Amino acid sequence: MKKLVTSVKQFIASEDGPTAVEYAVMLALIIVVCLAAVSAVGSRANTKFNKVASFLT
Repeated sequence: MKKLVTSVKQFIASEDGPTAVEYAVMLALIIVVCLAAVSAVGSRANTKFNKVASFLT
């Protein structure tokens, strides 16, 4: 019985590594998408501000 409990504990512990890697990959993809979105919004806002600035001068 003790071997079974030890085996189950090892199986559960071994699943933590791949799960952590999957979460890290998902987090990295979310960060990349957020950075791309912020960059796109920033460049569009910059274009609008430049148009307004040229109109005012």
